[in-house]
Amino acid sequence: MKIKTGIGFDAHRFKRGRRLVIGGVEIDYDLGLDGHSDADVLIHAIVDAIAGPSLGKDIGNIFPDTDDSYKDIDSKILLKKAAEMIRAAGYEISNIDAEIIAQKPKMAPHIPDMREILAQVLGMAAEDITIKATTTEKMGFTGRGEGIAAVATALVIRN
Repeated sequence: MKIKTGIGFDAHRFKRGRRLVIGGVEIDYDLGLDGHSDADVLIHAIVDAIAGPSLGKDIGNIFPDTDDSYKDIDSKILLKKAAEMIRAAGYEISNIDAEIIAQKPKMAPHIPDMREILAQVLGMAAEDITIKATTTEKMGFTGRGEGIAAVATALVIRN
């Protein structure tokens, strides 16, 4: 058995006229995140956290933004595909720990739904997915309300 850890980070700026989707949950807010896909920063960070140690790649290598088939795609689809790829490489996800960094909107009310959705997509128990949220006390781009960031770690096991 081989145990590896991975880390992922993603950030997107706000943009009018887009939906705000975090952790697979659509959040009612007047701004969405700008990106090639649906710009779900949490899922993107998780993809990096699981794909790095198991495939040696990041989300941009697996799902490049130069490929129009990923334009406006639901990031849950990308996460499911990434999980299938790492399982095909002989790895399983033990657990995920993630943090959303946003001044607004409040993330805490949505975290239980995020955990359930991510658990379903990944085929794992929600208790093995931890999601937290924090602000940057109005410092930096997230604190000024210019966007949202997320960081995730994952433990993957190869038998």
